[in-house]
Amino acid sequence: MTGNKKSKTKQTPTDDGFLMSPKVDFVFKLIFGDENNKDLLIAFLSAVLGIPAEDFEGIEIINSELLREFAEDRKGILDVRAKTKQGKQIDIEIQILPTEFMPERTMFYWSKMYTSQVKSGDTYSKLKKCITINIVDFQCTPLQKLYSSYHLTEDETGYRLTDILEVHFLEIIKLANMAIPRDENDRIVEWMEFLDAKSKGVIEMLAEKNKDIKKAYDLLQIISKDEKARMLYDAREAELRDQLTRIEAAENKGKAEGKAEVARNLLDLGMEVSTVAKVAGMTEEEVKLLKD
Repeated sequence: MTGNKKSKTKQTPTDDGFLMSPKVDFVFKLIFGDENNKDLLIAFLSAVLGIPAEDFEGIEIINSELLREFAEDRKGILDVRAKTKQGKQIDIEIQILPTEFMPERTMFYWSKMYTSQVKSGDTYSKLKKCITINIVDFQCTPLQKLYSSYHLTEDETGYRLTDILEVHFLEIIKLANMAIPRDENDRIVEWMEFLDAKSKGVIEMLAEKNKDIKKAYDLLQIISKDEKARMLYDAREAELRDQLTRIEAAENKGKAEGKAEVARNLLDLGMEVSTVAKVAGMTEEEVKLLKD
């Protein structure tokens, strides 16, 4: 007689050594956005915000519905949102693809999170602190820092006008830049390295140093063996590759159009085709086509 226990995905685990990348938003949410793994979310928030884990007692994950049966959100953003017992809201978003106007986009969504706390007739006392944590795989700031945080302060004195706003950027792409100073024992750096890890060996070294990363690694291995999760992961990766291809194609088209415009202007000035080709970075044949 078989038992009544049901597997969450009803799929037979497979073990081919494959390990999903935790920086893919779908996987990130499975690790940090599940009520069953709330301690991992708390450990991550404690590291990033510099607040003792005990202060997150009673934290509530308020958008975990996307995780049921590994449901994939194809319309919205696969972020992780939580609320503390004191009413503070925290939104964590991980972005792999380059996103233009990321600071402006961040403030737009932060404002929506902040203003959604009040309804008609409510007073400003209902408004609680809102925190946004952006984990990005592209450069957002020119700072020689792996991570940075922002508040609303007076320009000269640094006086903090209010504590309702707090924004963090974790730029994991900068991990490859060894010229940027870092403390390898910094818990934020350890979590960034976990998310960006490209081999099991790297994660295993981090797991030896950090018990919370060890638990996240154990969970990642379980998720990576699940057939249904693997199919959704492959689909998500394909979607991300398609988006990246479209971005690169648009950039290349823009560069080509820019070169052509430069070449036309030089031709109008009477320059020789060979000279125009060298200046514009084009072949002489391409320049001749513009001239015809």
